[in-house]
Amino acid sequence: MGHSIYDPGQEHRTAWNAGHKLGAKRPLKPKQVWGIRFWLDREARLRDRALFDLAIDSKLRGCDLVKVRIGDLVSGGRVRARAMVIQQKTGRPVQFELLEPARSSILAWLERRGGAVDEFAFPSRTERERHLSTRQYARLVDEWVTAIGLRREDYGTHSLRRTKAAIIYKQTGNLRAVQILLGHTKIETTVRYLGVEVEDALALAEGTEV
Repeated sequence: MGHSIYDPGQEHRTAWNAGHKLGAKRPLKPKQVWGIRFWLDREARLRDRALFDLAIDSKLRGCDLVKVRIGDLVSGGRVRARAMVIQQKTGRPVQFELLEPARSSILAWLERRGGAVDEFAFPSRTERERHLSTRQYARLVDEWVTAIGLRREDYGTHSLRRTKAAIIYKQTGNLRAVQILLGHTKIETTVRYLGVEVEDALALAEGTEV
């Protein structure tokens, strides 16, 4: 702090990101998703299984995921098949689906956790009225991926956000659908986020006959 790059003492100063992997984190593959689920079940990590499943299905940023309230997920004593939250970054609503594995794990966690609809689904360990911090969520993701033999440097919270989006794009090539699911305002953002390259576009074109 307060240093200039032109100061003599900065010539041999180590960069803050030296040794860190830069760029987008890898999405998980379906086999890796189920590997983490199996490990969490084996370790009886009820909360973590629900958090992981919600992260995969919702495709939410970490800052939005940790702030999800019980009422966002539950209606009439049942976990919703579809839910909606307001994104912190854009202020815009985004909808997401909750498939059976996620609904089952979320219900099991909430039955164990208890609480009112206006409370956070994943409370802080130290202050129950506050939500799990994004830093703690990031630490959990590190633990999950290393538990199945992956390098934590290659994965992060955005890996979980990208996982289902990347699978949908690979299966359909539908960028607009992925854009809606991720809550991006511009298609260019989705293109950069997924790392769509010219080769992807050409492969889709070559597979389409007119």
